[in-house]
Amino acid sequence: MAEPSAAEQRWLQAAQDFTCRALPAHEGPGAPEAPPLLDAVLRCLRSAGGGDLPLGYSFIAISDLQHQQRVPCCSHLTWSTNEFKEWARQGEAALPMQSTLPRTYLILVGYLTDGRQENKEKLVDGCLYVKDNTGIIPCELLHFELEWLESLFLFPSWSYIPQTDKSAAGYLEILLDPVPVNCLKKVPDTIPVIYQASAKTLLTSRSPWKKRSKLTVAGELTRRGPLLCIHHKTFFFLFLKCCVSAVWVPVLVQKPSQLAWHRTLQLGCRYAITGLSLTSLKKSGQRTFVTSDTSCLLPYCAEQVREQSLDSAWQGESTQSSSLESAEQLSDILELRLEEERPRSTKESKIISYVGFVTKILNIQAGLILLDNKVCLCLAYQQLLNSARGLRPGACVELIDVHLLQKPLVSFPFIVLGACLSSTIVLKSFSRLSTPYQPPASSGNLYLELLFRYNLGMPLYLWLVSLLEMFEERFSCFFGHCHTLLHSMHRNPGAAEKFLVPLLQAVVPDREEARDIYNEILDRRHQCPLQKYSTLNPPCQAPSLSAVCHVAEQKSWEGFSPSQLLSPLEEQHMGTQELNRRLAWSYCTFSAGSFQPRLILLGVLRVSSRSSSLQLQDKTSMLPCVISNRDGSPFAHTALIGSLLQVETYQLIVERFLQTDFPSWEHLANLEHVREKKHSVYVQFYYEDVQVLCAAGGQIQKSLGRGNGSSLRKKDSGSLTSELETPEAKMLKLEDPKPDTHRDENCQGRQSSSRTQSCVSHLFLVTQKEGLMLRNYQLPRKDDGEGWELQRSFQATVLWLGRARLWSHPRETESLPELEENGCDGEKDMTQQEALLLFMGKSLRWFPFLHLDGLYRFIVPHCLDLEVFDKLCFPPAPVKFLSRSSCPLCLPVQDTWHLQHVTWISCLPELTARAVLTGMDRKISSIPEVLSNSFTGSLASFSGKIVERTLCASPKTEKPPVTFSLQKQKGSLLASEHTVKLSVSAAPGSPLVLDVYIASTYLQHLWGLLPGATILFQNLERKISRFCNVYCIYIASSCVSIISLPASPLPFPSSPAGEDSSPSLVFLSSLQPHLQSLPQARILCHLSCVLTLSLQWVCSLCSSIFKECLKRTCILKRDQSDN
Repeated sequence: MAEPSAAEQRWLQAAQDFTCRALPAHEGPGAPEAPPLLDAVLRCLRSAGGGDLPLGYSFIAISDLQHQQRVPCCSHLTWSTNEFKEWARQGEAALPMQSTLPRTYLILVGYLTDGRQENKEKLVDGCLYVKDNTGIIPCELLHFELEWLESLFLFPSWSYIPQTDKSAAGYLEILLDPVPVNCLKKVPDTIPVIYQASAKTLLTSRSPWKKRSKLTVAGELTRRGPLLCIHHKTFFFLFLKCCVSAVWVPVLVQKPSQLAWHRTLQLGCRYAITGLSLTSLKKSGQRTFVTSDTSCLLPYCAEQVREQSLDSAWQGESTQSSSLESAEQLSDILELRLEEERPRSTKESKIISYVGFVTKILNIQAGLILLDNKVCLCLAYQQLLNSARGLRPGACVELIDVHLLQKPLVSFPFIVLGACLSSTIVLKSFSRLSTPYQPPASSGNLYLELLFRYNLGMPLYLWLVSLLEMFEERFSCFFGHCHTLLHSMHRNPGAAEKFLVPLLQAVVPDREEARDIYNEILDRRHQCPLQKYSTLNPPCQAPSLSAVCHVAEQKSWEGFSPSQLLSPLEEQHMGTQELNRRLAWSYCTFSAGSFQPRLILLGVLRVSSRSSSLQLQDKTSMLPCVISNRDGSPFAHTALIGSLLQVETYQLIVERFLQTDFPSWEHLANLEHVREKKHSVYVQFYYEDVQVLCAAGGQIQKSLGRGNGSSLRKKDSGSLTSELETPEAKMLKLEDPKPDTHRDENCQGRQSSSRTQSCVSHLFLVTQKEGLMLRNYQLPRKDDGEGWELQRSFQATVLWLGRARLWSHPRETESLPELEENGCDGEKDMTQQEALLLFMGKSLRWFPFLHLDGLYRFIVPHCLDLEVFDKLCFPPAPVKFLSRSSCPLCLPVQDTWHLQHVTWISCLPELTARAVLTGMDRKISSIPEVLSNSFTGSLASFSGKIVERTLCASPKTEKPPVTFSLQKQKGSLLASEHTVKLSVSAAPGSPLVLDVYIASTYLQHLWGLLPGATILFQNLERKISRFCNVYCIYIASSCVSIISLPASPLPFPSSPAGEDSSPSLVFLSSLQPHLQSLPQARILCHLSCVLTLSLQWVCSLCSSIFKECLKRTCILKRDQSDN
């Protein structure tokens, strides 16, 4: 023999190193040593390669394959290049958009095993593995023989498929039968003699039979049940049919060493099983044959056995009769069923067999796989103990005795083939494509947990899957990983379970009894959850927020006509300007029941520093929201930021803005006069109607009914404590993302920090809050750094309570030591200091939470300096220009500070509240007091209910706000020449109405100003018209808060201005008989005669009648203007 070349010597040395490292030195008695084992491997390689060693291939150990190979690959030891190209071409023809598996040149040698250890048995699941000294890896084979177990093989053709999760190993697909390195164990030549006793006598006999000898049963395999694992015990059933009749018997296989039978059993083949005994199932009482430790599965040989006749007790409906269908034949069946099917509420599924190619994994966790791009295979009703290995796009599967369900869910686009416990799934060929593999979750699978808990049928299960997919898709990015949303622990359900369980309990209030899997498998009459079904029209929906806004917009403009916004009695008497002004602004409202099916809102509560509004957010969009409390207190629950909310009772508002040029009411039907249409969508709801599905950082208050004001209570020691939420909820990103940022920035999860958890806090009481607008806090421009720009901001006057405090952790801020140490007994004077807080930049996010009479705490995270607040304070003006020494210092609120709402001043004990409010003079007036002539203040604060909202022209003498003249307000959808008039009443039906005028430039920050809403107006400028009518104007120092929402449904949802309990419109002629009984009305009449007319000049400076205005200042100014 010629000397090997240097390359061959190097290859042989590598082969020897691999054998010493990866292959066991001894494998059972008489196993060869390392050199003989190497010779056996080389002999096997030469035999497979036609006598030559594959020098172009390298040996690979199991551990190296698992840790080094990150992408799918395949190796074909005996194939030529042309053979591989043809194999790849056929794979690409199945799915043209996918690439084929890349070829590697690796040699795989290992032992086939079923996962049991050498000296002890562990819980095995029927899976097969390839192992060597370095590791073990799962594998899938199309053909398997029992004698292959624990034998050393060369694998000439295989594919390695890693998991999608890079941290976990993948599995092997054995494409061709492995080649044994050593001689295999021989199967016994003889089969033990079977007993003459009738199987029917044994199965139906009531006499004791446990002590009888084991017996052997032979027959044709007519059905093979799936592997099941119940209470940590794995088993499966097989069914043997008598060779001379239609009688069949069940056999239970549950011994760990026999679970590999499941891999070698082939339907239609004949087998003999030895060592069987009889058993009775505890729950159902049914009798079945069961294997013992000595049982063997042997091929059936007619010459070696005698057939035994079985009684007809097992005859009849032994297995479901089914025919093998292709995709085209299935379409024909469906068309035929459509013609024959009669309208009925409950339909019965048809049992068929089907062969098709996997084209897409719809949802592996839910067990949904798409075949041939038209049929959905549902494996959820079986257990995928092999983790769905092999079921990749491109693989061919055969389905035997599966249920055909047509249109089980209205919104589901595919035909469904459901596999029950009587169905068989056979993998016919592996995929040749480089498609990924993602195994289903072995535990904590919420899809299957809810399926079995509520014993759902296919329609409800598909609806459950759609809701869970939506839930995960929309919110997993906000909470770091979908595990946070979908995972549930004992007595601590996750967010998805909190959302789904009430819905499932509503649709299946009388849940059927638990699924009896043994009857489903063994009963003569087949019964399973897939047998009967009804097409489900989902009772509710939870679409994305972008879809919610789109649907609301569509519904608001459906069938829209400008004439709907005006009363027929009014429109005929309007001028052109008034007509178009009345059409400029309208709204419509929708509730959950306005949509079919009922619409549930889900979103993460965020607050935007750009719009200074609360928002519900998901991955797709954001929806501005207005939140109120039913007890009338403003919403200030800062701990709710970042939490996932569910809202089913709400008002979805669509504000509509039109630019029109209708010449008269007669042209309202001509939509060509509508020049532009815009809209704005937001939602408003009560805090008590919120279900917190996932809290952000801290535990949200369990009882939502107590309102968002944290109540103070007396401890046993007499000190005060506060039922507060942990401020950790604010430690995450609070703002909404910029519109042009990447999606990952939109989905910010929790961020952990290794820095110190110490923080500094300061308690304060809000005594005054001003509105949000552009102010002359001049800062350099961000674009070029030159010039100055106005800053959008707001400011609040507060009263510091106590001193700044240092905490080792934010959770410790739950107590109120500032109130416990001072002022609780009413004897000590509480340390109080007034300050003016300036909110700009990112601190504008606190605007919706800051309200009058609220106790709050600023928390400075990662801080140890108790003087941090004092160091940032500065006087509002140089000291020499200050008119009084008590002018409060200004404190710019930093972007990194967190605001925590503590409680309301009204919730404090009387003595504590009295100590806090000492020396403070703040009054909320009533509307009658504001209208009274005795009211002396220039600014007024009051609350009332909006009864009417109208647009009017801005007074020509009134200059536009400086904020609008210097910089156009973004988001303002109304023209600057418009002013909104709100008619506010003190009580429903009250004749006293106060008009409030708000310039359109302020409206972009004011949501919820709808008829029927109760509003708290603060610091409005009180004015008296020339006709001595009192009205109020919203100015820069004004602020509004929504106290309560309009009653649902709103009275006039399509009114241009909106009205709530407004007076009825009557004719003047109908008033005469009913003057006494008509308390208030709007009168429509024609002016027919002017009896007297007087004209008077009014001074534009002091609003006095000109002949009575003799003030020197006015005369001088008039003279100067004339000159």
